[in-house]
Amino acid sequence: MKAFLKILLGLIIAVAAILYWLVQPENPAVSQAWFNGTILTMDDNQPIAEAVFVRDDRIVALGSRTDIEALIDEQTVIHDLAGATMLPGLVDAHSHFPASGMALFLADLRSPPVGQVKTMPQLLERVATQVQNTAEGEWVGGYGYDQLMLNEQRHPSLQELDAIAPNHPVFLMHVSGHMGVANSAAFKLVGFDQLKEDPAGGHIHRNSDGTANGLVEENAALAFQKPALDLSLTQFIAMVDFAREEYLSNGVTTAQASNASGQYVQGLILAMGLNKIPQRLVIFPDYDSLGLELIEGKVKAADLAARQRHIGAIKLIADGSIQGFTGYLTHPYHSAHKGDDLYRGYPRIALDDLKRNIFNIAQAGFQAVIHGNGDASIDDILEAIDYVQTTLGQPVQRTILIHAQMARPDQLQRMKELDVTPSFFVAHTYYWGDQHRDVLIGSQRANQISPLHSAEKIGLRFSTHLDTPIVPMAPLLSAWSSVNRLTATGATLGEDERVSVTRALKAVTIDAAWQVHLDHEIGSISVGKYADFTLLEENPLLHPKELKDIKILETIIGGVSYYQGRK
Repeated sequence: MKAFLKILLGLIIAVAAILYWLVQPENPAVSQAWFNGTILTMDDNQPIAEAVFVRDDRIVALGSRTDIEALIDEQTVIHDLAGATMLPGLVDAHSHFPASGMALFLADLRSPPVGQVKTMPQLLERVATQVQNTAEGEWVGGYGYDQLMLNEQRHPSLQELDAIAPNHPVFLMHVSGHMGVANSAAFKLVGFDQLKEDPAGGHIHRNSDGTANGLVEENAALAFQKPALDLSLTQFIAMVDFAREEYLSNGVTTAQASNASGQYVQGLILAMGLNKIPQRLVIFPDYDSLGLELIEGKVKAADLAARQRHIGAIKLIADGSIQGFTGYLTHPYHSAHKGDDLYRGYPRIALDDLKRNIFNIAQAGFQAVIHGNGDASIDDILEAIDYVQTTLGQPVQRTILIHAQMARPDQLQRMKELDVTPSFFVAHTYYWGDQHRDVLIGSQRANQISPLHSAEKIGLRFSTHLDTPIVPMAPLLSAWSSVNRLTATGATLGEDERVSVTRALKAVTIDAAWQVHLDHEIGSISVGKYADFTLLEENPLLHPKELKDIKILETIIGGVSYYQGRK
């Protein structure tokens, strides 16, 4: 018996050792050199180099080919760029990693230019297929529908969902992520079937007789999102696998997980422990869950952080989305909403609550990141920051204003004075530019969205982002939008707010790293920083109009290649 136990213990130890070995990250070569291409460093002190030398996972030298060749020895792995262009690894300034992996489990309801759904019958057919493949009583989910892109120009209705899913709770998430449509079973499950009043910071759309028509916005939508997107651990890991490859294939070496709860972070920690996430990860805790635990000291940021995992700013959401008519504007929307010519949207957080929340974040010593789309919301955010600074008697440092879509010139100036740095969702000009101009905010305001050049002129540092899974992760498309500002139909939107290719690339590299206080480690090809590189087939400085279509050849993190495209 003892001999058997010894053998069994030996087998367990052997299996554990094998599993431990399998999940260990790959180590970089002792030293490596890259040359024979264009190296764009994003470092103003040395913008271009002929070659770069790496020891272990850090950059130790860059300069001329002759300089670097002098460092090569028998252990050095030499990489011939063969005319390719090397950038610092692309930094995701704002997304919801790994949420793009929900495509594995939800009905894809996206319209062009991303998806294929153009009509309500097509949308309902995809939902019906999802219903057929889901056990009775289980949640059916869909994502990415956009009423403005459908021929019918409307949301699906509760009655339409009831007809195809009488025995399933259904929730279809709008492309903005700020609203969705549910059926009767879903309303009953979340306890909204008898609700007569709107929850604070949210709205339930109703028929003329007072009954819900299925559409829920902002805080009202959260009650449906949570159960509809309650995934198993196996599904979460599958999401990670999907998102990892999407981000790597687009050159992203640092990803962001925004609005993260404690459970979400534990899933990410597990995935990283299993070597599922090679990217560096910046986590923005959600204020109402993990954020409060951090502020109150119930959880320590140091206990959640790791070498490649950074616990960043605590996230607040002050308003909604322009394309969902929930962004909070100072002047009415261009088209009447629900028959109201004076409709301006609404705040998701009341001003007094916003002041208190930002105060709590700042007093606890954390950086704040605040979602604000409409200019009225941005006014509230800036007023709240000013109030907190006055109350504390000290600056609120480097607050990140996510989206800042309708920021006015006076607001940009006030951002600079208050040490607020915007991260612009500039790809709005491509994905929704035509709708902004014609339906949502009119030509004048549409031409001024994501005012990159105006920010640049006054020395206001900014990044750009994609808010994935709202749109696919493609930082080069974000840079292309910064440079060209073309809509999906090819129209120019806001020519005066264009910036140079170099400025656009800095917004997805060094400036994105700076916003989260990581520019000493990543964001540029500089001595001492991590060897995070993105290799492109073409030099983006020479192809501004084709920037979004330049092929990613390789993605390297800490000197290890994790993605190789075909040249």
